[in-house]
Amino acid sequence: MAKAKCRTAFVVGGSGAIGAEICRVLARDGYRVAIGYKSHVSEAQALADEITVAGGTSSAFFCDVCDMSSVTATKESIEKAYGLVDTVVNCAGREAYRLLCDETAIGIAETLSVDLQGSVAVCRVFSPDMVSARFGRIVNISSVWGVCGAAMETVYSAAKAGIIGFTKALAAELAPSCVTVNAVSPGFIDTPMNARFTASERAAIAEEIPMGRFGTPSDVAQAVRFFAEEASAYITGQNLVVAGGYKNL
Repeated sequence: MAKAKCRTAFVVGGSGAIGAEICRVLARDGYRVAIGYKSHVSEAQALADEITVAGGTSSAFFCDVCDMSSVTATKESIEKAYGLVDTVVNCAGREAYRLLCDETAIGIAETLSVDLQGSVAVCRVFSPDMVSARFGRIVNISSVWGVCGAAMETVYSAAKAGIIGFTKALAAELAPSCVTVNAVSPGFIDTPMNARFTASERAAIAEEIPMGRFGTPSDVAQAVRFFAEEASAYITGQNLVVAGGYKNL
């Protein structure tokens, strides 16, 4: 792939396992990468340093996606450093693994706020400049559970299903301005979020996956990379499931 020329990507949740690999992949392709974080400042800064040492351009930026004023302030900070943000990857997420009867009003609100409303807020703040420039790429990270649902993850599944619906609607809205909006739905990815499973549970899950293994953050990052390319200009409103054939979704 040809190197991206003068392009800037903002990866929300860039300090997490999947987000960090997305940052690395985009940086290697020549993007100036703004790493969005809320609480993992040391991880975000370490990643920015890693990318810079490798010859890329990257900095860490605080962003609370639950606060639109924070998102706006982050946008202004990134623009001062790198100029127009033409690529946004919404990768912030909050785990919610419990029975619905054990959910609290606060827990429900927090999951929906981070996993759904946060992506809406980021798109609301960053998309107008893309529209004005008549170029932009938005990639929202959903989940396989947003497609088929999962017991013990009802609120999380609802939020991720909402991401898919939001992606399709925003894609239709922004298509006339040459801005694409797509989603990537990871399946079982080998990340700390899935460390709660025992060895026997992991083996049982792997048996359900036709490819016989968990996915990796790199598998997800390559899908994001594809949607971010200029060559994907005629693809929008799509949800790409990265799950090794799981449930043939």
